[in-house]
Amino acid sequence: MEKLKAMSPKIKCAVAGALAGALNGFFGAGGGMLLVPLLIRWVKMDERKAFATSVFIILPLCAVSAAVYLLKFGIDFMQALPYLTGGLIGGFIGGRCFKSIPTALLHRVFGLLLIYGGIRSLL
Repeated sequence: MEKLKAMSPKIKCAVAGALAGALNGFFGAGGGMLLVPLLIRWVKMDERKAFATSVFIILPLCAVSAAVYLLKFGIDFMQALPYLTGGLIGGFIGGRCFKSIPTALLHRVFGLLLIYGGIRSLL
């Protein structure tokens, strides 16, 4: 634990990014669930900034994962199109509403999503 505390912020960020990239690569998503707590606790980043930074970091990670999946397994773009459209709309709405949502509520919703995802993965 002492070694983690002694690491420089840049190394902590690189480690957090590598872990988030690995999660995205393994599961197709999930890197942001790891990044947000690491950015808040390890790097002492403001909570809102950590959420926003996580979204910004996940975009290229998802692009890399999608390219790997496309090259290895192929992707049915027509099947993915409705999800992409809905995701773009939801992302726009979420981004616009982000500033007005209290951070305590963001934490609770984030925690509930983690619990829900964990339960769904176990069942």
